[in-house]
Amino acid sequence: MGFTLIMLVIFDLDGTLIDSSEDLAIATNKTREHFAMPPLDPKLIQSYVGNGAAMLVRRALGPGASDQLVEEAHSFFVKYYRAHSLAHTRLYAGIEETVSKLASLGHKLAILTNKPVRISRDIVAGLNLGPKFSRIYGGDSFERKKPDPIGILTLMQETAMAPQQTWMVGDSGVDVETARNAQVTACGVTWGFQPETFEKHPPDRVVTRPEELLQLLAAV
Repeated sequence: MGFTLIMLVIFDLDGTLIDSSEDLAIATNKTREHFAMPPLDPKLIQSYVGNGAAMLVRRALGPGASDQLVEEAHSFFVKYYRAHSLAHTRLYAGIEETVSKLASLGHKLAILTNKPVRISRDIVAGLNLGPKFSRIYGGDSFERKKPDPIGILTLMQETAMAPQQTWMVGDSGVDVETARNAQVTACGVTWGFQPETFEKHPPDRVVTRPEELLQLLAAV
């Protein structure tokens, strides 16, 4: 039996582990409706995801929105989304099996998302995936969000893992930038919200199905 190098595998959440697109679109349009604005195309809303809830709301309200309106809308959005975040959200096919296998092999698993941490943990727990991850950090866990490397650097320190033992797995250029800033391997997934952003920020590795991640890590 060959030797398996233990890795720290850090996953993004939205568009990587979970398909939350419908619930995010509903919450965003409910927020616009609350402020007497017409709904947006869900695909457009999907393109706004990745830099945290506050930025999603700001983008959804448009460039003319005042800071006060954005603040009020953000509060409404978070309250609504927290109550409805699992209405339609599901794990992508193959994620549960892949994560379980990685955990059984002894790899250290974590989630680093720009979504608020409380909502993130509730979603992961609700989808029965919580015990597989030693740590879940959100956009409000640190002073700065991705692509700042503080989340990855903290996770490496807490798990005593070196950069060459660490992968950041995500569906967007933000995740690739975060990996670059932390000097770890960036692995992109093509099933997520923003694979087109890999054109500007190409990852080191790309997987089209979750199980391919197992094969790549086995070859490290």
